[in-house]
Amino acid sequence: MLALPLALAACFGSGGDRPGMDGTQAGGPQPFPDNFRSDTLALMRAYLNNPVGVRDATMSEPVLREIGGRQFYVACLHFTPRESDGSYKAMRERAAVFVNGRADRVLDRAGELCAGAVYGPFPELEKMTR
Repeated sequence: MLALPLALAACFGSGGDRPGMDGTQAGGPQPFPDNFRSDTLALMRAYLNNPVGVRDATMSEPVLREIGGRQFYVACLHFTPRESDGSYKAMRERAAVFVNGRADRVLDRAGELCAGAVYGPFPELEKMTR
């Protein structure tokens, strides 16, 4: 009976081969995220409670930024999501962080990371569905 919990802990406890920002497998120079637009869309689909009806979406090209003493590619986003009541409020700024060339996470506090970012249209974010 004790073997099952130990086996499950071994499978799920270490994080496996998933690279992360903690540096376990993100060593060395970071490769440019070639599929940053599609990876960001997939990440935002999971991040947003309701991905339908996003307006005014813009995105910057990924640039190297220091996070936790290491360099990672970061793409900045501006968008206005639809609220749960159907209204639109303030524009949001978020940062998509890439580890080993793949989208890893969205950071809510993107102010310093996105300072000086140059934004271009990101209509794919506005066309998302559930």
